Amino acid sequence: MTGTLAPPLRQREGVTRAKAAGKYKGRKPTPDAIRQEVVRLAGERMTKAAIASQLNIGEATVYRILAAASKQRILSLERG
Repeated sequence: MTGTLAPPLRQREGVTRAKAAGKYKGRKPTPDAIRQEVVRLAGERMTKAAIASQLNIGEATVYRILAAASKQRILSLERG
C-alpha cells in the first residue's frame, strides 16, 4: 500500500481538484422537452422500457425523470 488515504477519500479529493480546474462538470442535464415527453408517455401507461426505447434514452433516465416529477408533484400538493 502506497498511501494512507482510503480510496473514497482519495477519489473525493481528486474530483474536488478536477472541479477546481474546470475539468469535471458532471452529467449533462436531460432537455426539458424529453422530460415532458417521458411524463406524458408514462401518463398514457406506456412501460418505462418502451419510453426509453422510443426516446432513445436509458431506462435509468426514465426512472430518474419520473421520480423527480413525482417528488415535485408531492411538494406542490403540500404547499397548495
